[in-house]
Amino acid sequence: MLAALLLAEGAQVSVGALVDAVWGSTVPASAVSTLRTYVHRLRQLLEPGVDKASSVIQSVGDGYRVHTTPDELDLGAFRRFLAQAEQARRAGNVKGTAGHLRDALALWRGPALAGLRGEYAENQRQRLSELRLSALAARLTAELELGAHAEITGELTDQVTDHPLDERFRNMLMLALYRSGRQAAALDTYREAQALLADELGVDPGPELQATYERVLRADPGLLGPAAPAEPAAVSLLPPEGKLAVPAQLPADLAVFVGRETQLAEATRLVPGGTVVISAIAGMAGVGKTAFAVHWARQIAHLFPDGQICLDLRGFDPDGVPVPPDRALRTVLEALGVPPQSLPQDPSALAAHYRTLIADRQILLLLDNARDAEQVRPLLPGAPGSLVIVTSRNRLAGLIAKDGALPLHLDVLSPAEARDLLARRLGHRRVAAEPEAVDEIIELCARLPLALAVTAARAAVQPAFPLAAVVDELCDSRGRLDAFSDLDTAVDVRAVFSWSYHALTPDAARLFRLLAVHPGPDISLRAAASLAGLTVQQVRRLLAELTQAHLVDERTPGRFASHDLLRAYAGELAGTVDDPEELRATRHRIYDHYLYSAVAAGNPTLFIRHRIALTPLSPEVCPEEFTGSKERASAWFAAEQPVLLAVVHQAEAARFDQHTWQLAWAIELYLGRHGQWRELESALLMAMAAARRLADPTAEAHVLRGLAQAERYAGETKYSRTRLERAIELFGRAGEKTAVAETHRQLSAVLEQQGDLEAALHHSKLCLHLLPSTPDNDRLRNAALLGVGWCNALLGRYEEAIHHCQTALAFAQEQGDDYGALHIFHTIGYAQHHLGQYAEAADCFEHALELIGREGGIPWAEATTLKHLGDTWLSLARPDAARTAWTNGLHILEKLRHPDADLLRARLRELDKPSGPARSHAHDV
Repeated sequence: MLAALLLAEGAQVSVGALVDAVWGSTVPASAVSTLRTYVHRLRQLLEPGVDKASSVIQSVGDGYRVHTTPDELDLGAFRRFLAQAEQARRAGNVKGTAGHLRDALALWRGPALAGLRGEYAENQRQRLSELRLSALAARLTAELELGAHAEITGELTDQVTDHPLDERFRNMLMLALYRSGRQAAALDTYREAQALLADELGVDPGPELQATYERVLRADPGLLGPAAPAEPAAVSLLPPEGKLAVPAQLPADLAVFVGRETQLAEATRLVPGGTVVISAIAGMAGVGKTAFAVHWARQIAHLFPDGQICLDLRGFDPDGVPVPPDRALRTVLEALGVPPQSLPQDPSALAAHYRTLIADRQILLLLDNARDAEQVRPLLPGAPGSLVIVTSRNRLAGLIAKDGALPLHLDVLSPAEARDLLARRLGHRRVAAEPEAVDEIIELCARLPLALAVTAARAAVQPAFPLAAVVDELCDSRGRLDAFSDLDTAVDVRAVFSWSYHALTPDAARLFRLLAVHPGPDISLRAAASLAGLTVQQVRRLLAELTQAHLVDERTPGRFASHDLLRAYAGELAGTVDDPEELRATRHRIYDHYLYSAVAAGNPTLFIRHRIALTPLSPEVCPEEFTGSKERASAWFAAEQPVLLAVVHQAEAARFDQHTWQLAWAIELYLGRHGQWRELESALLMAMAAARRLADPTAEAHVLRGLAQAERYAGETKYSRTRLERAIELFGRAGEKTAVAETHRQLSAVLEQQGDLEAALHHSKLCLHLLPSTPDNDRLRNAALLGVGWCNALLGRYEEAIHHCQTALAFAQEQGDDYGALHIFHTIGYAQHHLGQYAEAADCFEHALELIGREGGIPWAEATTLKHLGDTWLSLARPDAARTAWTNGLHILEKLRHPDADLLRARLRELDKPSGPARSHAHDV
């Protein structure tokens, strides 16, 4: 338990996490009380005589924490040395890098958590061991750069023996042996790795190891490192005078490249027909753009006999210095064999010289990691025959629009491709042995190739460990990027993302961070403006910048979303860069946005409910505007439903209690009408908790009324009457007369559903009697009048029911209240059916269905109307029409999981009997 608390490095550890750490999967019934005993004993052991309040082990929420500073823990000191090493590396101080890493590694005095048993200790031991191994690899790399190859050869040999499948140490050993004059031993090291990987994993060595092998094989002087003599001047490598060289610079293909068949086929179709700029093999950081470009370029290299040139433009390099276009031109021309001293200095003349030289040649030019169109444009050929492949995190829209570039976008891998990637890196047998763990790894890595590759690399280092252990580590880091970190920034997801982030303007960087506050899964333009407290015009420009950088995607017109790992990265940044008060203000703005937007979208139907006094609107918020358009409001609700529910959850968790209950109130009608009763109930239960924390009886009354309504929709009214009676009491105390009347109307509906028809009629009449006579209450009064008519119809007083409903219908039609009118037509049809006026009843039911369609569909109302229409068709001796109506109604009720589905199934079975049905079933409804 002490280890679990210390490894949290000052953070809270929940009781549940401590239970898992101490007992794993075999948890005793007394676990929680035993933990308290352990805490007491630890306090006595660590600080005898110190009282509980002053103890280093503090009780925090549902858990405990040990307050420590980074220097008080060897793990904290280790991380500090690693950070200093990274700073030195970025500054180009190789000697300082090696020194800090030596200090870090000196803190290790044996295996981590030595002597502790159990799954938790083993997982943590593995995690810390891998962290140490990465630091060791970084230190040995720095030693090689300092020319200490002879001194570290023995140490590298030991590491290869201890970690035979870790290609990092083999690659460094090959370099150290070659630089020590032992070329044959370096080649033997590669062949040993090749045989071992083929036998253990069924794969070839990785591209870096292959490249080192090829360079050792041809005795490349560039491998000699700092002490090596300078390479011969480029002019000595030129072909005979007057002829250009034929470069072959494409990197080695990735041995474990998988999938992308559709994109490869699409790209290959673009090759014939002259100069083609494959814009931007574009996509987010880590999605595999370079690997795809190299793989495809190697497939088609034979079509370009005059050479293949590969150039990294470093558009998003960590150092932030992209390759200037003139420097890129010089590099390309030198690769073609042009003497550097003969090249002009003027950039325009340089570009003209380049286009002239390749005008009649077929050259493949791979420009990797481009920053923008301006960096690429000078390198475009001026005549047909050559191919330029560009990869970028930006979409390079200018290159597409102005230069005819053809876009090709890469997304994350499909599940099958992700599984294939892991199989190739870890071996098919290992992947096949743990299919469930593999599926979880794929999900937790969000199918991002870089994340999968980093995770597979970790798993490959420990081939004896189960993949389930990898899953545990990823789960521990869920929502963060810790599980994907690595000292090598080329394969560090956080570092790779940061390269794109640091290229943003300050305002775009701020918006990127704040998007992590939004609960997702996607965000509209106006919501983003409210989130950032900016105008729509300002945020449109910033979203365009983020889209260009592939830090967000416009997945559907006007709606923006980020990859899960990018959201996690943005969240980390927000937690460290932005002030907590600013983040709270951001939450306040976005909750305001959705609250006021939901109320505006629901306004056409809010007239039958007592309005609430909303939380004051933040001045920087721009809610959605619907200008009375029910179609736009309905479309907004449909698009935002997942977001609205997520906002309620997030607001409740962040203790924005006023927003929580008011937003649940605002979305109640939409969710109820569309059969989302479980989701509505969940939102209202959170609203209830919020209302009670606020000690606001009026808010509690609104939520009680909403819960009863949700239960009535679902046909489960066991507690509904009690809830509504309590709501009436609370509204009455607060003097909310309209709310009291409205709740009586809803109590009438519950009592009707429970079969107490006289009591239901009584409460509908009470609603009419108690409702204040104000224009704002006209629709509610009409709804109560309809309730009186419906109760009379159910009690067999059909003429009286029709009289009340015709009065209500005249008002609804005058007000354009289609929602109220559809219920009135339904009730009139029901009464007419029982009066034997079947044709008139069928007309009313069909009119009600037409209005339901006009309202965008109300599933439960449609199912009930179809049920009654089927009864009427049967009474008109039209069994086929009855079957159609009941079948359609049954489909709806089955989707809603409504208990009335059983009733319609029984009717359909009776209808299919040879003798046929003897009568209508309207009285059974």
